Amino acid sequence: MKTSADPVRDYLFAVEREASALPADRRQELLADLAEHIDVTRAERPDAAIGTVLAELGDPRTIAATALAEAGSTVTGAPVASAPGAPARHGKVHPLVPLLMLTLPFLLATALPDAPAVQFCSTLFRVVGAVLLCTSVHWTAVQKTTGVLLTAVLPTVAISIWMWAGAAPAGDGPALLANVATLALLACTTAWLWRVRRA
Repeated sequence: MKTSADPVRDYLFAVEREASALPADRRQELLADLAEHIDVTRAERPDAAIGTVLAELGDPRTIAATALAEAGSTVTGAPVASAPGAPARHGKVHPLVPLLMLTLPFLLATALPDAPAVQFCSTLFRVVGAVLLCTSVHWTAVQKTTGVLLTAVLPTVAISIWMWAGAAPAGDGPALLANVATLALLACTTAWLWRVRRA
């Protein structure tokens, strides 16, 4: 019997073939999710044989059947039970953790602006939150990028320009307005991320 040189490619091809009834965008998302899961598992367990990793994911027919059932549930609105042996796409970290780590430290840093230790911890927590968001299985790559840009990069750049470039107008009013605007941006972005997360 002929042995494949690339078992991952063959596995994904088998899933794609079995899931041919799915719409093309859903099928590509399924394949991307599986490929990401395989990459993460191989990075976490470099000594594991690729056959073991693929066996843990389950049979391509079962995965395709589960995906087709889930696609049907989005049309009918009826919940569909997962097929046995389907890959569990559960992240190790609850999706609420990165969202809180990106939002709550801003409140603490705003409440205690003259405490360098608090500012350092706030920055550290936000960086860890961004990393957890980027490595989570609960969002797509576009959602992760948007979330990090709006909750970490944009506020940090705006605050840096505000503080160090001397662009801040005098008085407490403008600072309060800037903090409220930043908090609103963080709250809206984290609420959006929570709403679009994958179970």
